[in-house]
Amino acid sequence: MSDKKLVKEITSRDEDFAKWYTDIVLKADLIGYSGVKGCMVIRPYGYAIWENIQRILDKRFKDTGHENVYMPMFIPESLLNKEKDHIEGFAPEVAWVTHGGSELLSERLCVRPTSEVLFCEHYKQIISSYRDLPKLYNQWCSVVRWEKTTRPFLRSREFLWQEGHTAHATKEDAVFETERMLDIYADFCAESLNMPVIKGIKTESDKFAGAVSTYCIEALMHDGKALQAGTTHYFGDGFARAFDITYSSKDNKLEYVHQSSWGVSTRLIGGIIMSHGDDSGLVLPPSVAPIQVVIIPVAQHKEGVLEKARELEERIKSAGLRVKLDDSDNSAGWKFSEYEMKGVPLRLEIGPKDIEQNQCVIVRRDTREKTFVTLDNLEGEVAKLLRELAKGIYEKALANMNARTYICQNIDEMNTKLSENGDGFIKAMWCGEEACEDEVKEKTGAGSRCIPLNEEAEGHISDVCVCCGKPASCLVIWGKAY
Repeated sequence: MSDKKLVKEITSRDEDFAKWYTDIVLKADLIGYSGVKGCMVIRPYGYAIWENIQRILDKRFKDTGHENVYMPMFIPESLLNKEKDHIEGFAPEVAWVTHGGSELLSERLCVRPTSEVLFCEHYKQIISSYRDLPKLYNQWCSVVRWEKTTRPFLRSREFLWQEGHTAHATKEDAVFETERMLDIYADFCAESLNMPVIKGIKTESDKFAGAVSTYCIEALMHDGKALQAGTTHYFGDGFARAFDITYSSKDNKLEYVHQSSWGVSTRLIGGIIMSHGDDSGLVLPPSVAPIQVVIIPVAQHKEGVLEKARELEERIKSAGLRVKLDDSDNSAGWKFSEYEMKGVPLRLEIGPKDIEQNQCVIVRRDTREKTFVTLDNLEGEVAKLLRELAKGIYEKALANMNARTYICQNIDEMNTKLSENGDGFIKAMWCGEEACEDEVKEKTGAGSRCIPLNEEAEGHISDVCVCCGKPASCLVIWGKAY
């Protein structure tokens, strides 16, 4: 593997991670800044990544019986106020419309920060019998949250996302849905984004406003900070009671529905950047890369080179892959740097000598390893290299997470690990008291990320709380977060 840095305009991530991140989103042409502070223009290349995320997830949703709908952008203030805990949780971030044209509105309209109340209003209209259940709805839309501090993809005042909202006859059905969608998100992150995550449940103080319980997937970025990559929520019948969403059961009793909600957003693009990127730019997972293979003709002015490059382009395209032939008059070196910056998984080079030997050169973006590939088996070799790259970047991200996950018995150990080894995940026991949760964050800067589920939760590392020393109730993953 060569250590040569082909793109010199990007700040080193070890020198200044925040500047490195900003350099990438701008110079890889993912975003542009808009005239509205805290809002971004998602450029075609950045939007293409989102389209691929959307395409894969949308199929997963539909394969599990979900249907897409679309709700209004505006929420009347009286409707938003129907669920007290919910509105209190979002009040600081709500943007309000007070005028229609030059006329003062009789009631303020909220620009949706999330759509629970809109779905509830609709469910009340369409649910009357157990035969109407379940309702498995999802919408793709934008939402607005008036954040004070913003960063492209990670936290902006308007962002794109999907939000699922479902209604069920029983608690068991709604909890099953909440946990099923968490598994779908975790599998998607691992398989399509090549980004390992920890599945868990949020503490009481950190759950979604109005939820009975909130589940999450937490990823660890290259710099050791955590990223909440997705959440699912079990609402119980709280929203149903507030909005009077009832149905007639099989034994003709009037019952309240139980609900769930779940969502991921363009924040996932930030996760891709910070999980896989390097000092030369993006390293994109093949499943969501807008261009999976770029073809660079070498000495393209020579007879037969462009013709052969176009032939290879058609072959790769026919194999169902996203391919681009760059036959511009830019130099080959410039093209190498450009597509390395953009994180294209594979670069295929073809020149006169390669044509003579019935071969091409394929370079992996993650390792820069060169492979000489016979043209007779081009499609198979390209598919194989894409699989190997996906596996390689997943294993690298997993190794980073494992190396930066520490077990601690008390706050002093937490501070020592975080200061000596850099940020990361801390596994430590907790008594369940919010005061201890707050004290840990105050003294270490690491908040509770989740109470891990499944294999992460197996085996207690001690019997006492990391903060107060009293008997512990559960294991918690702690960390500094975006």
